[in-house]
Amino acid sequence: MTVAISGEELAKRIEEANPGTTESSDNAAVWIIKDSLLSVCTFLKNDPLLSFDYLVSISAVDYIEYFEIVYHLVSIQHNHSSIIKTKCWGREQLEVNSVIYLWQGADFQEREIYDLMGIQFTNHPNLKRIEGWKMELKKRGRNRCQEEGRE
Repeated sequence: MTVAISGEELAKRIEEANPGTTESSDNAAVWIIKDSLLSVCTFLKNDPLLSFDYLVSISAVDYIEYFEIVYHLVSIQHNHSSIIKTKCWGREQLEVNSVIYLWQGADFQEREIYDLMGIQFTNHPNLKRIEGWKMELKKRGRNRCQEEGRE
């Protein structure tokens, strides 16, 4: 069974290696300062004691005042996991660094967040809308209008 590293424990390790990069932590997660995300993720992947070599998922949560980007990480080598988060404040010009060069599995997930939440992932090599979703949304909108007699 994969062992979860507590947010407090991971925050301590991150701060030892990269001082001033964490915002807060609790038992479940660590909040990383947005501008430090890429350097912290690089540390988490490359540190031999942590070796987070697998990105399980990236998601985004809209809290009205800010968006929170959530990363679920696993070390296959050490059989442990952890969660890191970062906040994007405001509603316009939202950007966060892409982690695609660390974990290729970030590709589609970052594109999905861009498509649904409008958050830009800086240095993503193929950040574009997911065409299948756009077509499905168009179909749904057209069908809804037809059902309501507006077309």
